[in-house]
Amino acid sequence: VALVILVIWFFLGSLRATLIPAVTIPVSIIGAFAGLAALGFSLNVLTLLALILAIGLVVDDAIVMLENIQRRMDEGEKPLVAAFLGARQVAFAIVATTMTLVAVFIPISFMGGDVGRLFSEFGFTLAAAVIFSSVVALSLAPMLCSRWLKPHKKNGDASIIDRGLERLASLYQTGLQYTLAKPAPVLALAFAGCALALLAISQIPRELAPIEDRGVFIVPATAPQGATANYTQHHAAKIEEILLPLLDNGEAERVLSIVGFRGQVTNAFTIVRLKEWGDRDRRQQDIVMEVLQKLPTVPGVRAVAINPPGLGQSGFNQAVQVVVGGPDYLSAVAWSEALLQLAEENPGLFGATSDYDETQPQLDVRLLRDRAADLGISANEVGQTLQAMLASLTATTYVDRGREYDVMLEAMPADRATPQDLNSIYLRTASGDLVALSSIVDLYEQGASPELRRVDRLPAVTISASLAPGYDLGSALRFFETAARENLPSEARISYKGMAEEFQSASSAIYITFALAIVIVFLVLAAQFESWIHPLIIMLTVPLAIAGAIIAIRVSGTSMNIYSQIGMIMLVGLMAKNGILIVEFANQLRDQGRNVRDAIIEGATVRFRPVLMTGISTIFGALPLVLASGAGAESRMSIGMVIIGGLLFATILTLFIIPLLYNWLAGYASSVNAIAQRLEKDLGGEATHDG
Repeated sequence: VALVILVIWFFLGSLRATLIPAVTIPVSIIGAFAGLAALGFSLNVLTLLALILAIGLVVDDAIVMLENIQRRMDEGEKPLVAAFLGARQVAFAIVATTMTLVAVFIPISFMGGDVGRLFSEFGFTLAAAVIFSSVVALSLAPMLCSRWLKPHKKNGDASIIDRGLERLASLYQTGLQYTLAKPAPVLALAFAGCALALLAISQIPRELAPIEDRGVFIVPATAPQGATANYTQHHAAKIEEILLPLLDNGEAERVLSIVGFRGQVTNAFTIVRLKEWGDRDRRQQDIVMEVLQKLPTVPGVRAVAINPPGLGQSGFNQAVQVVVGGPDYLSAVAWSEALLQLAEENPGLFGATSDYDETQPQLDVRLLRDRAADLGISANEVGQTLQAMLASLTATTYVDRGREYDVMLEAMPADRATPQDLNSIYLRTASGDLVALSSIVDLYEQGASPELRRVDRLPAVTISASLAPGYDLGSALRFFETAARENLPSEARISYKGMAEEFQSASSAIYITFALAIVIVFLVLAAQFESWIHPLIIMLTVPLAIAGAIIAIRVSGTSMNIYSQIGMIMLVGLMAKNGILIVEFANQLRDQGRNVRDAIIEGATVRFRPVLMTGISTIFGALPLVLASGAGAESRMSIGMVIIGGLLFATILTLFIIPLLYNWLAGYASSVNAIAQRLEKDLGGEATHDG
């Protein structure tokens, strides 16, 4: 808030004038709280993030209103007249920008998947704040301007800031005239930026959400099947020995181990609670990497240190979970082993495991069919005998007091405790003699998986792995897809679980949301301008903002994730807002009789100052997100970096690209008020004829 108000004061040079847009901030935030209460939303991390982003946006409408009224006062109009006429002059632009921003924010709230449900409150919060800010800009701001604003002093007595802005506007007008005459340099710069972004996007890591320093990490461990609780506890104690130095050096404040997780004595996990962020020198991610390097020294269990995901997914699973499905378990196991071997050879993955572990002892009974047939014993008889003696066989039913019960056959527990008890089971041959079961079957002891799982009704095996530093989730999934395509038959089915599945789902949803936002904004602008040309002029600047965002992500070393992608969706509305301010005022000048070129030169020059002010205020509003530290700082930095990079690159070029496109295309479309003016002219002619 302080940074935004400081920017406004710097441009306006008056504390009294600064208070007018500053009043918008608390009113809009309180209005957003009212909207949250009405919709039944809670105050949480994502709604607070939306409110932080809204601070730089809610002052924009008031700035546009204030600057326009101030300009009319400086031209000699009285305060009340300037406030009235100035408010009428920019009312359309404010309404158009508000509807555009709302059209961008609302689709975010309807994203699909679990991640989309998390962000459902985010879009509505931003939309509520922007709506209230426009109401304040159209009502309270003109009233305050009529009472508090005073005309600026003439050139000789103007402040240094005013004189500097006037010189900057004069230089901009000169540069704009040069651009309209010779557009090649600006177009070359725009295309170069877009080309650089296309080259950079392939080098940007992709993930669901940034790994955050949440002050806690987890070490799940799994012992072999059949291990006792004492065995698992013994190895959990060895893992604690690796973690205890973190307590001694003051980086951790608590280490807690639990054996018997999820009802299985072979499962254990250790939770390490770190000190507050200001009380330690290393990040959680660095500590986890150190622990990962030491865990292989604990033989007998499979253990891995995990940074908890940032969007509420399970913290006990590894980041990559790939499901290999097939027509039967033999095929699924063979295909998963082939992929698992390739995953172990990939240096970007570590701790690769499969949930198909043949660690449970199993006794297989194989029927000697030829010998059984000679004795007149069928496979069905052998199966029923084994079921009756070792499991349970429904022999008949009986009725007791009106209820029917099954009668189950089963051997006594003492007679089915060991494999040798099978030698005591006899079957009757076709001749009526009894023969031992062991004479017609072979017994084999082998390992088997304790569970056989299915995914989408298909026998499936899940491969899990963790990501090495510098290796992103998107690259890991592309690796598995390529490996499956090159090494597995066409009937093999590859799918995902856990964070990998969320990543795939969120990526699809965000692209749909982005396309939907562009279409809705275009249609909203077309309805407001009553033209297809003017929305096209405005929307052609969106690629510049996206290019700036991609370049900022690449330079800062952050990743392409759900936060940065939502920031790009927001840029659609932010860039359309600047274009609306310039195009709408140029249309007004055309209505006054100016040609297209003169209208856009004067309109862009007049709107130069509010565009600059709104852009810089939004950038400074997002600056604390980039400079933040502590819990969740990585996620906030992602969205802040996208907004700052996109606005810095696109705002400068927009000031030249929009006029250039308008000069080329606006001649093919009439202004918004053309139909109204023709109607007034026709009505005036009819009135004269009647007179």
